Amino acid sequence: MLNELHALPEGILDRDTRGLQDLLGGPTLIHLPGDRQPALFLSVLLHGNETVGWEALRALLRQRRARFGELRLPRALSVFIGNVAAAAVGVRHLPDQPDYNRVWPGSELAPTPEHDLMRQVTERLRTRGLFASLDIHNNTGLNPHYVGVNRLDHQTLHLARLFSRTLMYFRRPKGIQAMAMGEFCPAVTLECGKVGDLHGRDHASDTIDACLHLSALPQHPVSPHDIDLFHTVARVEVPEELSFAFPPATGDILFSPDLERFNFRELPRGTAFGRVNKNSGVYLDVRDEQGTDVYRRFFQVEDGELRLSTPVMPSMLTLNTDVIRQDCLCYLMERYNDHVPHPP
Repeated sequence: MLNELHALPEGILDRDTRGLQDLLGGPTLIHLPGDRQPALFLSVLLHGNETVGWEALRALLRQRRARFGELRLPRALSVFIGNVAAAAVGVRHLPDQPDYNRVWPGSELAPTPEHDLMRQVTERLRTRGLFASLDIHNNTGLNPHYVGVNRLDHQTLHLARLFSRTLMYFRRPKGIQAMAMGEFCPAVTLECGKVGDLHGRDHASDTIDACLHLSALPQHPVSPHDIDLFHTVARVEVPEELSFAFPPATGDILFSPDLERFNFRELPRGTAFGRVNKNSGVYLDVRDEQGTDVYRRFFQVEDGELRLSTPVMPSMLTLNTDVIRQDCLCYLMERYNDHVPHPP
């Protein structure tokens, strides 16, 4: 069942992410009044170890309460606080849970109770109406602050540009919050750097504040010169049957310790991702947006090294082995600025 509130629980702004489970008891949708309608929607803690969304919102609400002596908002705000059980122990999700950002309407995963929960949230918000939606996340690797977009309409691009000029357009994986909300309002995913980075918290908080103060999102085109738009052409995973590691550990694939420094860099053909220690033939599961196997388009093994077979730009590379197993190794991207909508 959806836990739905119409005010902040007493003391919630004094709780960090590990203390929300005891207070809320589970995933919770909170509606707060404001001077304008419809509401801005935020989702935080869809991944329990990505604290930036809650910390950014908590900082903003504390600031506004201190300024006015009460919580006054320029626009109504609806907040979904997601996987508080995982947040209590500082992990992405618990072993018996699905990924909370893969189970929204449109998901390709087998049905779970969490699918029903996200469907309830989506339908409740669709009924109420939304101004815009922000889903707020941390990265585990070295990445710039950037925005994930799933549509290239003018309002979505203007919303994204409030946070960063670096935009990543993608259509997979399915079942993410921004795709579900994007069916009825502009919706983006904010990627705010590593956990604990105060700049990421402040940057997200400033973006929330800017959205709350907007009377409307522009409907005119964004200039292609004002954004750097990239398109995800493939998602890369390590097959379950292969082990992997970073030095000094060992595995079937030994990835380079500098791997995450490749993020958002245009890499030439022949760039080595690591060495292989097993004759596997195919060392990575690489799928395009249609789910087609494109491993040999992007990778090859030469002299025992796993190398790029074509120039490409990766994102979300990390040295965190748990995240690689639970999510993916990286995404591969191409520049996409020519696809920005122009005036008719």
